[in-house]
Amino acid sequence: MGRKEKYIGIMSGTSLDGVDVVLCEIDSQSCTLLHSLEYPMPQELKNDILTIIEGKSTLEQVGKIDHRLGLLFTQAVGALLIRENIDASSIIAIGLHGQTLWHEPDGEHPFSMQLGDSNIMTAKTGIPVVADFRRKDMALGGQGAPFAPAFHEFIFKNINSSVSIVNIGGMANITVLGQKLIGYDTGCGNVLLDMWINKHQNVTYDKDGTWAKSGEVDYTLLDAMMADEYFSQPYPKSTGREKFNEAWLENMLCRGEPMCSPNMDEKKNITSVVEAKGNHMGLPLRRNEDVQRTLVELTALSISNEVLKFNTDVALLCGGGAKNSFLVERIKALMLNVEVAIAQNADEIEAMTFAWLAYKRIHKEKVNLKDVTGAKDNTILGAIYE
Repeated sequence: MGRKEKYIGIMSGTSLDGVDVVLCEIDSQSCTLLHSLEYPMPQELKNDILTIIEGKSTLEQVGKIDHRLGLLFTQAVGALLIRENIDASSIIAIGLHGQTLWHEPDGEHPFSMQLGDSNIMTAKTGIPVVADFRRKDMALGGQGAPFAPAFHEFIFKNINSSVSIVNIGGMANITVLGQKLIGYDTGCGNVLLDMWINKHQNVTYDKDGTWAKSGEVDYTLLDAMMADEYFSQPYPKSTGREKFNEAWLENMLCRGEPMCSPNMDEKKNITSVVEAKGNHMGLPLRRNEDVQRTLVELTALSISNEVLKFNTDVALLCGGGAKNSFLVERIKALMLNVEVAIAQNADEIEAMTFAWLAYKRIHKEKVNLKDVTGAKDNTILGAIYE
């Protein structure tokens, strides 16, 4: 079994809602969460990251974001070490995912870009950092994502029931445990929900789906969104903000409405135009809360459709979306014959994944992902900074 070793994992997902930091004790058979912390991401930095993702950037801005994220992640680690009075010398390594700016696995020149300078972290903490996990998988022809299924297989391997695990972050992904490990991104998770409520209610997320519950599903809009080719694309597949973003939603809202322009002044919004048209042209009235309600249904439906393909008895939910009680309610309603439960440490599992991946890299162990990502072979993932 080997001795237990301590590793830190850091995750900052596509939802940009903060930095998750965990301290885990790991050996060849187990990964135990000891401590966790959610460190806030400054709004200015979040806005600058979104500006870059939207394609409005220079190389200088990218370089500065890389440095600022390196400092932020280092501060997050420091906060955990100080709060829990942990000696940095007791940590074997830090697994740093970094902040994804762009993920394009299917282009002519596939790549995935995560920022957050690991050199800053190892220089300031004295702890080795393992980062750049995705690109070796992509070099072997894989999608470079999702990586959570390999960790799900490791921690849930002793469950007797047939199980699927659904991680709902900015994007959502599914893991199906069996003789052959299956995993892929089902589509958007929280990203559009958070974007829409921030745009119209000036809050970062819809707690328990309260605002969404005040609206009604727009089935015309839902059908248009579900008709996107991503949802019918076979796995292996992965996605991100470069696909499911504000421009994508605006295009869906404008579909079939020639007077609705997706490139509107920031002080206006697509919905107000559709409402105006509804009032004067006999078109259906679409309220902002109806869009939010429809986005909940999009996430719930795109997840449940995939779970039901595999006839599993149990679906374990994890990630930030598992805390949205209304979203969970809708997922349960769409697959009544599947037992839906919230996984233990549901909000920390993604960060724990990267602590475990750091353990695998330090021990020069290959990660079982080729059946998930489509890579030619399993391989050792990550680069070590020390």
